[in-house]
Amino acid sequence: MKIRTRLTLWFSVVLLVALLAMGLLSYNEYVLEPQRDGLRPAVTQKANAGDESDENTLGDLVEILLWCGVPALALALGGGWWLMRKALEPVTALTLAAERLTEHNLRERLPPTGSGDELDRLTEVFNAMTGRLDDSFNRIREFTLHASHELKTPLTVIHAELETWLGQKELSAADRTRLESQLDEVQRLTKIVDGLTLLTKADAGQVSLAKAAISLNDLVREACSDAQSLATPHAIKVELGHCDSLNVTGDRHRLRQLLLNLCDNAVKYNQPDGKVWVNLRQDEATAVLSIANTGPGIPAAVLPRIFEPFFRGDASHSQQVEGCGLGLSIARWIVDAHGGTIQIESEPGTQTVVTVRLPRNRQG
Repeated sequence: MKIRTRLTLWFSVVLLVALLAMGLLSYNEYVLEPQRDGLRPAVTQKANAGDESDENTLGDLVEILLWCGVPALALALGGGWWLMRKALEPVTALTLAAERLTEHNLRERLPPTGSGDELDRLTEVFNAMTGRLDDSFNRIREFTLHASHELKTPLTVIHAELETWLGQKELSAADRTRLESQLDEVQRLTKIVDGLTLLTKADAGQVSLAKAAISLNDLVREACSDAQSLATPHAIKVELGHCDSLNVTGDRHRLRQLLLNLCDNAVKYNQPDGKVWVNLRQDEATAVLSIANTGPGIPAAVLPRIFEPFFRGDASHSQQVEGCGLGLSIARWIVDAHGGTIQIESEPGTQTVVTVRLPRNRQG
């Protein structure tokens, strides 16, 4: 049955009920009530009473409208509202499903109503569309995994050969410099391939995390020590402020990777003689880690995209800083996998603050 046909039938039923209600109320007003009072129907009385004034007639009409028309109108409006709500339920369901749609839940299907109308057809089209999107994302993941796997072997071979050549004592200074530059590029490519492999496997749910009690404050102290080693050549000072004793449940290797990524960014995207502040505090049921630096900052327009793979907001500045653009994407995945949140606040020219919140153990 077509939706317009069903709407017409439903609304006809609502109007019929409203008319029946108005008829019953009128019958009660003009027939039943006068009979109970021992009088003739109100219409007959009005016809035989020639001296009734127009004012009384108007009053009777107003009374009829109040006692009969208003309830009937309310019933019609209520029925119309129910009718529209019933008719638009599938549209509302489609809207909610579209709002929840991400690359992680494309396999979810919206159940049809079974009425065979246009909205059922729209539901089928919507499910088919999400199915095609899911297939596309799967093909992209498979391609990325296969490409990363195929790239690892030649990169490993090239890396080994470069190291072998660099071990030769008869190399000239120019050749050694050239080989060291090539080795740096190979190492950078290897990091990109490893990062892509990790993110693709994580997106496909193929990465498992260890679950163990970890002293987060110890990891923070280790990360600060490593960050200071990276910062010293650039005359940047790393300061560890509050470092409360806190325990979390998670993967030690991944959490250490998270801290190193964030500290490395705070050092790289900084200014000479700049500073990096690291703090770890307890906040109710969470461990709050904040890492701030005195870098150039991030424009507000690009902050929403800062966690996208390979996104680098300031192209001119990015060319001066080594990196593959995957560090923050990996950091967000690690935080999400541990049930936490990560956010970045930045004031260009002043400071940038990265805040990570992780659920902590009750003992920590």
